[in-house]
Amino acid sequence: MDAMGHRAGDREGTDMEAGPPAWDSCLLDKDTFLQNFDQKNWEKKTYLCYEVELPEGASGVPPGQLKGILHNEPAQGEQQRGCHAEMCLLERIQSWELGSELPYKVTCFLSWSPCATCAHQLAQFLVKNKHVTLRLFASRLYTKERYEDWLRVQKGYEDGLRTLQGHGAHIAIMTSTDFEHCWETFVDNQGKPFEPWDTLVSQSRLLSERLKNILEKPEDGRQSR
Repeated sequence: MDAMGHRAGDREGTDMEAGPPAWDSCLLDKDTFLQNFDQKNWEKKTYLCYEVELPEGASGVPPGQLKGILHNEPAQGEQQRGCHAEMCLLERIQSWELGSELPYKVTCFLSWSPCATCAHQLAQFLVKNKHVTLRLFASRLYTKERYEDWLRVQKGYEDGLRTLQGHGAHIAIMTSTDFEHCWETFVDNQGKPFEPWDTLVSQSRLLSERLKNILEKPEDGRQSR
């Protein structure tokens, strides 16, 4: 893997057709957060921290699920199917049975951006649920590497992110402010302030530029200027 956010394609080997909701907790311990969200680490597991903003008079979301933490679960043999963190979130949102007459906003902070399959599934959800606003902030860009050219981003991941944005999702790379918000909201920080790592700002800028290029690339594959 390189410092720009390439990772091995472990997520594509996970069967996502079904599966129980992944582990959920109100707070992450400090080491788990730093190990998985620090951009210079390359943990395979994807963590997703979410929070929901309810419109006035809304109901249907259990108070204990207005914010939460999910992670992907690999398949365990033939009896238990795997579930990506994004799909676990969709299952949770759909279980709320939100009415379509009021707007809802879901904000997610992910250790990896969605894979192609998850991006398309999220986009399909937004098509059918236009009253839901989805904002995604990722620590790293998830790409699947080709053995002969491990710096090449496969088209499927680029198309997935473009499709997701095209259907109304806001997609961005986490900044220092976002990491600090996660630290204060989702981490058992024991009263200690967030201390950014030395490469955080430079990594975020590089990844933001890469994401911008992906999202602005025309369908014919030529780079926009």
